[in-house]
Amino acid sequence: MDPNTEAKFPLVLPALKSHNSQPMNHNPDDLIMLFNDLFRESFRTILVKGSHEPEYLPVSEPEGVAKVVFAHGFFASALHEIAHWCLAGEQRRTLHDYGYWYCPDGRSVEQQRAFEQVEVKPQAIEWLFSLAAGSRFHISVDNLAGSGAADDALFRRNVCDQSARFLAEGLPPRAQQFFDVLSSFYGTADRIREVWYQDRARVMRAAPEHDQTRITEAL
Repeated sequence: MDPNTEAKFPLVLPALKSHNSQPMNHNPDDLIMLFNDLFRESFRTILVKGSHEPEYLPVSEPEGVAKVVFAHGFFASALHEIAHWCLAGEQRRTLHDYGYWYCPDGRSVEQQRAFEQVEVKPQAIEWLFSLAAGSRFHISVDNLAGSGAADDALFRRNVCDQSARFLAEGLPPRAQQFFDVLSSFYGTADRIREVWYQDRARVMRAAPEHDQTRITEAL
C-alpha cells in the first residue's frame, strides 16, 4: 500500500452511519439473512445462531445444508466464524469443524504460538467484515487461562499487515462477496479504507484485549 496514503485521510472521523442514516443496529439476524441469501444455494451452507460453542457442521444428508454455527447469538462471533468458513477449502468443508482439532483455553506457549499463526488471516478478515458492518473489532488471543499471547505485539502487527494486504489485493472470493454485501447493506463502502487507517492504531496497541462477545475457534 502507498505509505503516503495515510496522510490523505483526516485524523478524526465522524461515526459511521447505516444505509438509512440512523445509528447502526448490529442485529445478528441481519448477518444470518445476508449470509444465507448469498450462500444457501451456491454453497448449500447457512449461518445459524448457536447457544454454546461455535461449530461447523458439514452436509450430512443428500438434500441437507452445511451449518456455520456462531456462539451465543453474538454479532462478532458470527463475523469470526464466517471468516473461518470463507478460508476453508472444498475438502475441509466436508469435515466437522473443517477437520481441525481445537486446543482449548489454557494453552502452552508452543500451542499458543501455533494458534496465533493460524488466526492471523481469520482475524484480518473479521476486522474488515467489522469495518464493513460499522462494528467494533476486538483482536483476541483467546488464552485467558494460559500464559496469554506468545507474542502479542507480533500477532497484532501480523493481523494489521494481513488486513492491509487484503485491502490492497482483495479478499478470498467468498470473503470478498460477503464483504461487498455487508458494505452495501450498512452503507460503509465509501469510507472503509479511511476508517481502517484510523482503527489501525487501536488494534496495534499492545494491551490485553478479550472480547466476551466472541468465542474464537481456530482453524
